[in-house]
Amino acid sequence: MLTPRSELVLRLIVEDYIRSAEPVGSRFLVEEHQIGVSSATIRNEMVQLETEGYIRQPHTSAGRIPTEKGYQYYLRHIVAGEAVKHPQAGFTQKVVREKEIEETLKSIALSLVQFSGETAFVAFDPRFSYYAGVSNLFHKPDFHDLEMIRSLSVLIDSFDEIVAGMTNRSLDQPTVYIGTEGPFGEHVSAIVLRYTFPNNQKGMLGIIGPLRMDYLQNLALMKQASTLLDNMYET
Repeated sequence: MLTPRSELVLRLIVEDYIRSAEPVGSRFLVEEHQIGVSSATIRNEMVQLETEGYIRQPHTSAGRIPTEKGYQYYLRHIVAGEAVKHPQAGFTQKVVREKEIEETLKSIALSLVQFSGETAFVAFDPRFSYYAGVSNLFHKPDFHDLEMIRSLSVLIDSFDEIVAGMTNRSLDQPTVYIGTEGPFGEHVSAIVLRYTFPNNQKGMLGIIGPLRMDYLQNLALMKQASTLLDNMYET
């Protein structure tokens, strides 16, 4: 486990990078957040975090960005349990309940895209799947080079197959897959929810985005979607 100060530095790096998509430097942390210690002290903490694999320097003379390990630690040790404190006002009002479950799921997916700024998918048994906001992936600064674009294109082409293979993997609560933990590739994170509809039909909801996605916001959205489905289809 990291020390409290190391956890604070990691949290600030993760959250600043989520907001800006720019590497974070020690001087910026001291000036922006008034931590109360010198930039030299913060640099030492950053060196230790980098040595242990939580952050990395994308290029010489740059600040630091989180690694997959850094995001995992941030989510599971630093902000665990905080997602419920960040509900998205207006989300449920945007969802339209249709007579057909498929149409309601489409409405939920579109609302997830609107409020998250990411890509969303829904699946309902083997016969129905729907994706929304796919272009959002290609517009992220995280996926700027040609190789990244190629890997995203392969991912999009494989969406149906990947989602079908996750049916027995996901849980009946929002589950986060960061990078290589999930089937979407090392540069992509996903928050996935398996859902059982009336008459025991299985469905899935998911948000897909870069490792830099806003986990707290998107977990809150998925929890709201789960509650919404519970209320809509409870028997």
